[in-house]
Amino acid sequence: MNTEQQLQQLEQRIEELISISARLRHENETLQAREGRLLEERAELLKKNDVAKTKVEAIISRLKSLEQEP
Repeated sequence: MNTEQQLQQLEQRIEELISISARLRHENETLQAREGRLLEERAELLKKNDVAKTKVEAIISRLKSLEQEP
């Protein structure tokens, strides 16, 4: 294998690595955006869960007070 062939192989490998790097960079950006959306959704669901918990606790309290009435 001569020097010219080695340089061509090296150039081809570098181009492959550049392509892989670009693909991974895009994939990483996509995953980061998805993570951000999921974190926002999680925060919203936690808030809704707290509201529902508070409502259920209030209903339970009212039911208990009704049970104690003669």
